[in-house]
Amino acid sequence: MPANMKVLLLKEPRESEDEADPYIQELASCGHTASLIPVLSFKFVSLDELSERLFEPERFGGLIFTSPRAVEAVKTCLDSQKQRRKWDAVKDKWNEKSVYVVGKATTSLVVDLGLNPLGEDTGTADALALLILQRENQEILPLFFPCGSIKREILPTALRKNHIPLETLIIYQTSEHPDLQKNITDYFTQQGVPASVAFFSPSGVTFCLDLVKRLSGSQLEQIKFASIGPTTADTLQTHGLTVSCCAEKPTAKHLASAITRALHT
Repeated sequence: MPANMKVLLLKEPRESEDEADPYIQELASCGHTASLIPVLSFKFVSLDELSERLFEPERFGGLIFTSPRAVEAVKTCLDSQKQRRKWDAVKDKWNEKSVYVVGKATTSLVVDLGLNPLGEDTGTADALALLILQRENQEILPLFFPCGSIKREILPTALRKNHIPLETLIIYQTSEHPDLQKNITDYFTQQGVPASVAFFSPSGVTFCLDLVKRLSGSQLEQIKFASIGPTTADTLQTHGLTVSCCAEKPTAKHLASAITRALHT
């Protein structure tokens, strides 16, 4: 494998330990050697409040999930058989309302909960906001939006500006992965400077970019910087980097195709 085909993925590993990460698989099928370094560390919070709301669908006009982690928090609340039975009794009431999602990974986890999601192909908070505004009006009960501590304000701002009622609850705290700096340094020491570095979140850019710049030194301009979506691309540009490619949709296949094209130009 040519050394210039190494790709560094700064993202979260799959929740399932049993399967290979789809981004590594897709890049391998395109002829690249990909390595994954986890960027973020998550801690669930407010699970009692989350449980309470999950079992009171009559209080809300619908649900919004914009990250797999938020759905994982719901699954954690439903761990016991007793909670599962309670969920089985109320999930159809949620399905009578709208359950909004962003992206395929979140969608598949929401389907596992027995819910019928809308918005799988939206891909961004902007696009999801447009879908919600097309479907909902000011008269509805609040949409319930369980989210992380570093959520961007695009979706809440768009809904509030249009007077769509919204109730948010922070259910996980996001911080830098404790081994991040060491793992990135070890990668550059052992593997050298990769041909491409892919970022998956604005917080990933914030936590990693200075170190990547420092370790790349004079070779920085040779790296093709890739982004999973427009929000992360904007953050990279704000930090003064040229973004070589951005996935058309936030999937492994689309990102692998974009990186492959960038590496061959």
